[in-house]
Amino acid sequence: MAQLHFYVPDEVEVQIRNKASQAQLPLSRYLANLVKQEAGQPSQWPDGYFEQVFGQWQGEPLVRPAQGEFEERAELK
Repeated sequence: MAQLHFYVPDEVEVQIRNKASQAQLPLSRYLANLVKQEAGQPSQWPDGYFEQVFGQWQGEPLVRPAQGEFEERAELK
């Protein structure tokens, strides 16, 4: 994987670090995502994917059946 080095003004660095922190991403991953977007490469997930999928189940409530009893195993010594 290639490494890129570039310079930005100090105030831009502060903004980028803040945005990476808000996105809960390491700075390098945040910058890599920005570069991918600008280069026209799609992200791993389509825009709005999680908002469209999670919490959208409209069927019967999901119920986990009983899991049975744990087996008894010999103690390791």
